[in-house]
Amino acid sequence: MLDRYMTGRLFDLWFAEDIGSCDLTAQSMIDADAKAKFRMNAREPQTVAGLEVGAAVFRHYDPTIEVTLTAEDGDKAVKGTSLMVVSGPARSLLTAERTALNIVQHMSGIATETARFVAAIAGTKAKLIDTRKTTPGLRMLEKHAVLCGGGANHRLGLDGGVMIKDNHIAVAGSIKAAVARARAAIPSLIKIEVECDRLDQVQECIDAGADVIMLDNMSLDDMRAAVKLVNGRIPLEASGGVRYETVRGIAETGVDYISTSRITQAAPAVDIGLDEA
Repeated sequence: MLDRYMTGRLFDLWFAEDIGSCDLTAQSMIDADAKAKFRMNAREPQTVAGLEVGAAVFRHYDPTIEVTLTAEDGDKAVKGTSLMVVSGPARSLLTAERTALNIVQHMSGIATETARFVAAIAGTKAKLIDTRKTTPGLRMLEKHAVLCGGGANHRLGLDGGVMIKDNHIAVAGSIKAAVARARAAIPSLIKIEVECDRLDQVQECIDAGADVIMLDNMSLDDMRAAVKLVNGRIPLEASGGVRYETVRGIAETGVDYISTSRITQAAPAVDIGLDEA
């Protein structure tokens, strides 16, 4: 769910960065009353994301711009697919064009990469989830793109759950102590996840009453052993070093979730253009 207030604040920043004091090209060579109509097209196969955001970018810059979406977020688009049609003042359309294209290309790139990973683990019980390794300021948009690609969201921020990692354990003294202290302080419906990189820590998490266990950079053999040890009592998340080439093998160990930053940090933008309609 994308909040208009939050995205509007982003649009102002994006336009301030790209336009500066004015669009010299549009202002100097295009008549103020000139009209135009353009079509946003997919120039390569992709999973689409960010169309509502792109449309809102145009409308935010100039409310008189008319936008018609011809595709929806989550659609599988082939090369040449029309994604949206925009019409209105030519100056406004050309000034807002790059900002709108940039965000749709970026979000669709994340959705496309997510869909590729999701397809790789199809038929297993594992669900692909994202991480907090997102572009500062764009987290909610990037996580929306993950959903469009068929993935799921992990925490949206630090206030979304307790994640106890090795340094937290070191300060607290043990997994048991860390979980107990967190449990005593947080709201009753908040979950506690503990990161483990050894099998003996998995047993400690079970004994401590963790809600979720993260298997961090474990070998496939250790993941299978952890799945057997837990025996369905606690959800298991595999994380660390997950790549497209390895994700299927990880899923086949029997873990419940696989988290990776590659779907957000390493996803290339897809090719989308704005052409005369």
